[in-house]
Amino acid sequence: MNILILGATGFIGSVVAARLVADGHVVTGLGRNPVRARLKQPAIEWRRADLSRMTKPADWEDILKDQHVVVNCAGALQDGLSDDLAATQAEAMLALYAAAKCSSRQLIVQISARTAGAAGDLPFLATKRRADEALAASGLPYLILRPALVLGRNAHGGSALLRALAAFPLALPLVHAESPVETLSVDDVAEAVSRAVSGGLPSKDIDLAANEVLTLADLSGLLGWRSPLRSTALTVMSEGVQSSKAGSLLVATPAAAALSANPSGVQDLWFARLYLLKPLVISGLSVFWLLSGLIPLLALEKTSAHFLPFMPQASATALTLATCLTDVVLGAAVLVRPLAKRALVGMLGVSLAYLAGASLLEPALWLDPLGVLVKVLPSILLTLVALATLDER
Repeated sequence: MNILILGATGFIGSVVAARLVADGHVVTGLGRNPVRARLKQPAIEWRRADLSRMTKPADWEDILKDQHVVVNCAGALQDGLSDDLAATQAEAMLALYAAAKCSSRQLIVQISARTAGAAGDLPFLATKRRADEALAASGLPYLILRPALVLGRNAHGGSALLRALAAFPLALPLVHAESPVETLSVDDVAEAVSRAVSGGLPSKDIDLAANEVLTLADLSGLLGWRSPLRSTALTVMSEGVQSSKAGSLLVATPAAAALSANPSGVQDLWFARLYLLKPLVISGLSVFWLLSGLIPLLALEKTSAHFLPFMPQASATALTLATCLTDVVLGAAVLVRPLAKRALVGMLGVSLAYLAGASLLEPALWLDPLGVLVKVLPSILLTLVALATLDER
């Protein structure tokens, strides 16, 4: 079969895509960066697409041609600069359903969530529920899968946070530590999708979870250790992650078995320890660059005096203002996720330019007892650490 996967680069979508390729299907994945996605999964045909901009049926017509099944693994936890929940999780899906009804009436497999409970009215679950209800009323062949907390070799969202918390020494700093949590392996989700594609799951709406209930404290101990500490996640965790498994046609993998199948290594320990340090590194760099740009402005004449041996007063003042403005812009930009990588690269370039310029024009600064130039070196190393840990998928 020809299968289209939305969110094929994500935590669940990438595993589902690999399983369907292994089953012998022809898989097409949608992604914002197909070049990078193709390097990771070359067996998939990749197409560039941004779901938040595909809110009209006409946006889907070409993509749906010759497809037999559409698997929706796309989603985001909350609105942000890179995520529009209403557009991605609701409006784009309604447009997809409308286009599918006018084409070959593809089977739609929707990876959703339990949309009732304390967080049911928050945008994440409200938009999921809207899409689910529209799909059920569309007249299209469909299956809605509602997995509990998904565990896998990789980590994302809630599972990433749990790994990071479990790496804390002495005690686990958990909120809602006694909240009940049901889990399953990401391979179980892929198995469910595989069976749905082959016609082995006749039910229209299935909850997926292993036949066990843990607490957050239990789960963190089992784990052995892009921020999930957001209002939606905390609201969901206040009442736990549970589902109704009545009538489930699948036997899901318990947490201990899922984790033992993928034993942790040093890379997992590095990830867990760096996960909560990452926001501190980013914010620390931001403060450093903002202060580097703002403090000299308080004594502009004194600061610009460094350039007077090499240029007129007006030019020295203009150059000082330009460098201060550059520092402030970089310090602010690194806090904005879509701009963070460019800001970090800019920090490296500007730092190296400062070191080269100062070494040529005023090499005595290397002997400054306050370490004016020496202090730039640790900031360069910290910037490299931020770049190394920036990716979230």
